[in-house]
Amino acid sequence: MSSEHAPRRAQVIMVEPALSQLQKLTASETHRLDRVIVAIRVTPELGAQVPDTLLRDYADDVHGVRVIYYGMALRQNTIVAYVEA
Repeated sequence: MSSEHAPRRAQVIMVEPALSQLQKLTASETHRLDRVIVAIRVTPELGAQVPDTLLRDYADDVHGVRVIYYGMALRQNTIVAYVEA
């Protein structure tokens, strides 16, 4: 598949409290979180739908990371509300 036809990745925007949690992470935890954020950018439907909300809750047990987020219309933006590593 040429890059011209590659799937578009969503832009990731972090809001409070995700930003304050991010500042508390070690370099190793940030690296693990980065891998999960890339996966969410490519496939925004990862994670379980949180009932009665637009939020999705994705926990990656292999990397020990949890991200709560929601995708905007047309999958152009992914808003990260909470991170845990």
